[in-house]
Amino acid sequence: MIRENGVLHVVATPIGNLGDLSQRAIDVLREVQVIAAEDTRHTARLLHAHGIATPCVAVHEHNEREVVPKLIERLGRGESIALVSDAGTPLVSDPGYHLVRAAIAAGIRVVPVPGPSALIAALSASGLPTDRFCFEGFLPAKAAARRKRLEGLRTATATLVFYESPHRILDTLEDLQAVFGPERPMVLARELTKTFETFLRGTVAEVRAQVQADPDQRRGEMVLLIQGAEARNAATLDEDRLLAILLEEMPVRQAAALAARLSGGKKNRLYQRALELQRGK
Repeated sequence: MIRENGVLHVVATPIGNLGDLSQRAIDVLREVQVIAAEDTRHTARLLHAHGIATPCVAVHEHNEREVVPKLIERLGRGESIALVSDAGTPLVSDPGYHLVRAAIAAGIRVVPVPGPSALIAALSASGLPTDRFCFEGFLPAKAAARRKRLEGLRTATATLVFYESPHRILDTLEDLQAVFGPERPMVLARELTKTFETFLRGTVAEVRAQVQADPDQRRGEMVLLIQGAEARNAATLDEDRLLAILLEEMPVRQAAALAARLSGGKKNRLYQRALELQRGK
C-alpha cells in the first residue's frame, strides 16, 4: 500500500461476518495514525481479530462536534485518519457527517473505502424492485410521528427501506399495515451476514403475522423494505378525496368499487384505504 499523508479514509466494516472486511480496508486501518471509531470497544474486537494495533479515538453522536476540530488539526499536520462505525458504512444512519464535512471544508482529501452496508445487502437479496429506492433510516420512536412519516411516503413509487430496532418492530409493522394496507409486498431482513440471517417475504400482513408468532423474529438488527406504490398518472383523481366524498353517500364496499372504476385503482386496495379513512386514520 502506498502511504498518503493527511487523508481521511471513510472505511466500511463488517455488519456481522468478520470475513467481509476487505484487504484494502485492513491495509488502511493498519497504515493510518489513528482510527476514529463510533465505539472504541466494539472496534477493538474487530482490530484484534485482524491483528491491527492502530490506536482509536471515540467519535460518536454525543461528542462529534467537540472532537472534530482536534481531528481536523491532526489531518492538517499530515496525519491520516480512518473513520469507522460499529458496523457497515459510516454516515449511513451512523456518525461521521460532521467530520467529513469539516474535512472537505478544510481542503482535506476524503477517500471512501467501500464495503458492507446493511441497506444494500438487504435490497440486493429482497426480491423487490431495485431500480429506484428511498432510504429513510430509522423511523421516529413515537407512534404519532412514525405514522405521520409513513403517511408522507404512502404514495411513493420507489422501494422504501428502513432500519428498525427489535423492541419497536411489532409497533412499526402495525403502523405499516395501517398506512400501506395489509396487501403491500414487503421484506424483513434480519441479522444480515450472521448465523441466523433471515428474510421474511410476503405482504405486510403476512410478515407481521410471522413476527407476532415467533419471538425469535423480534431479535437482532433489522432492515424493512416496502414495495413502492403503483405509479399514478398526474391526472388521476385524488383517491382519498374521492373516497371521502363517496363514503358520505354509500357503504364502504360500494364506495371502493365505484372509486376503482373512476380512478383506475385496485378495488381491494381502495377498500382497505376506505376502511382506514372511515376509522379516521
